[in-house]
Amino acid sequence: MKTYKIATIPGDGIGKEVVPAGRKVMEALAAQNAEFRFEFENFDWGGDYYRKHGMMMPENGLDALRAKDAILFGSAGDNEIPDHITLWGLRLKICQGFDQYANVRPTRILPGIDAPLKRCAQEDLNWIIVRENSEGEYSGVGGRVHQGHPIEAATDVSIMTRVGVQRILRFAFKLAQARPRKLLTVITKSNAQRHAMVMWDEVALEVSKEFPDVTWDKELVDAATARMVNRPKTLDTIVATNLHADILSDLAAALAGSLGIAPTANLDPERRYPSMFEPIHGSAFDIMGKGLANPVGTFWSVVMLLEHLNEHEAAQGLMAAIEAVTANPALHTRDLGGTATTDDVTKAVCDYLKSGQQAPLTQATVAS
Repeated sequence: MKTYKIATIPGDGIGKEVVPAGRKVMEALAAQNAEFRFEFENFDWGGDYYRKHGMMMPENGLDALRAKDAILFGSAGDNEIPDHITLWGLRLKICQGFDQYANVRPTRILPGIDAPLKRCAQEDLNWIIVRENSEGEYSGVGGRVHQGHPIEAATDVSIMTRVGVQRILRFAFKLAQARPRKLLTVITKSNAQRHAMVMWDEVALEVSKEFPDVTWDKELVDAATARMVNRPKTLDTIVATNLHADILSDLAAALAGSLGIAPTANLDPERRYPSMFEPIHGSAFDIMGKGLANPVGTFWSVVMLLEHLNEHEAAQGLMAAIEAVTANPALHTRDLGGTATTDDVTKAVCDYLKSGQQAPLTQATVAS
């Protein structure tokens, strides 16, 4: 029997509710499977840790994670701590420390979800957004001078390297190649950003020649927002820079019904380090401790975690359980217009897994 070592980092806010829910679902799944089990280690890093130690995680925290097979993360963000401290001190420290350069966010309208695009058929919105996750606009290069004076200046420099652009575009082309439609849209802004984004376009053309069976096009990021709303069926796999994909993926999640159902994988495709999986909804302190958090985004992130571990049958079984639960309006949480609690949804998914029911299996979420 395989034993997978999983690090759980609930972080802040509702992360402390949805990550334990994710662990319960993983334990229920393993209980029905004779092929593998999970060994969990929990890390109490985040805002509370910062208040005690002056840092979001220990300086040598990456060493404690290095031998894990995967990381299940909740959220980073605390009302009492500046956002740039919580983000750079925890989530980005892990992502950049382990060179998790491919951020992958699938988006589909799940059964039973009342999505905003009323004229859009469920099958018309089935995207995967690939986000460059290590450089670009979030490189952390820049600074502030003359603070507090009229001549104060601040810079944030977007850094793109040819190797960084090549590897994320090659990853996106491979992912598009593995999906039925073999269709990729490369998001750009080279009309205004005339250096780094022009290089991005040039590299996209170069890499595309390695994938003659993939149909691809380019779209300016501002035009892409309109295309996602007006012509969702024309999109399938999407690749964009760190900032552009960050924004577009939240729009995608909202169009699919709720940020509460959206998952993310932060991948090291070369598997030198553990990859990290998380819901995208953030810490949501306004509903913390009320049992209102939607755990579906975490459960779908676990699906991606299982796929990364090559446990594809288990991943498909969990996705089937998720879809069976979302199809029942009585099990919708408040963000979906329902009254179900975090525990209600978690119990329903676990019960489905324990029952051994079979539902139509869904397409793989991400090529890992």
